Amino acid sequence: MKVLVTGTAGFIGNQLALRLLERGDEVIGVDNLNDYYDVSLKIDRLARIKDHANYTDVRLDLANRAGIEALFKQHQPQKVVNLAAQAGVRYSIQNPHAYIDSNIVGFMNILEGCRYNQVEHLVYASSSSVYGANESMPFSVHDNVDHPLSLYAASKKANELMAHTYSSLYQLPTTGLRFFTVYGPWGRPDMAPFLFAKAILAGKSIDVFNYGNHRRDFTFIDDIVEGVIRTLDHTAQANPDWSGLNPDPATSKAPWRIYNIGNQQPVELMSFIETLERFLGKSVEKNLLPMQPGDVPDTYADVEALISDVGYKPNTSIEQGIEQFVKWYLEYYPL
Repeated sequence: MKVLVTGTAGFIGNQLALRLLERGDEVIGVDNLNDYYDVSLKIDRLARIKDHANYTDVRLDLANRAGIEALFKQHQPQKVVNLAAQAGVRYSIQNPHAYIDSNIVGFMNILEGCRYNQVEHLVYASSSSVYGANESMPFSVHDNVDHPLSLYAASKKANELMAHTYSSLYQLPTTGLRFFTVYGPWGRPDMAPFLFAKAILAGKSIDVFNYGNHRRDFTFIDDIVEGVIRTLDHTAQANPDWSGLNPDPATSKAPWRIYNIGNQQPVELMSFIETLERFLGKSVEKNLLPMQPGDVPDTYADVEALISDVGYKPNTSIEQGIEQFVKWYLEYYPL
């Protein structure tokens, strides 16, 4: 297959591109190498794939309409995985325009590229953040998600709606994946595991929000990538039983689907920190602080739809995942 993957210098996109190349696919990788976090880490990720014979490396911003049009026209990908986005809940409060440019305008350009170039299937990153003010646990794709608590979450919900219109109007198969707190080797420096490990090793204290009462459905990177590949290979289908009288938010009369990809085993944040301390061999002082704007207390994924449709459920334990993360971190950042 020829697959266009956006965000190949990013955490998930890079690991996905590596897996696709390993199985023999041709990958067109797009990234603009923005400086939201350490660009050198992004460059080192790209070094893992850029010399592969079946990889084409492209520097391009998704908001560049003419550039995206030319990209699709030149490479004619069969399938597309859109993982490039402006990430971060808290950052969206200070820099809202970045989310409109990348997550809305950029995604629009991807949809148009798919529409005009006969793309067989578009898979794109949504987020567990779309559940917002929902309190019913575990979060199900069949739940209503109309109360986001950050612009980042709103932009991801908007992506799901935009994709539905293209699936409905143009019969473009689209699948949205709601990722739950991804972690592991080559992870993002702005995420808790990375921040905590750096502080613990430096002998500094860490800020623990909501007084440590958060629960997160931490999901290991390899599980996320396996879920992406399974859904990429399982082209979205229309639900023949869908009814406008009792609409299912996860399916449609159009070829459009939504899935959660989470570990389905929420972990107390304090327990996560204790496990990280154990593998690093050091303890840390914790500054207990109130919940931050835009945050939600808990995330917990119901992945039954993913199991039913593609036969997969994430299964890496926190202990296994943190052990692999710490091993990589100590090799990449030697003391």
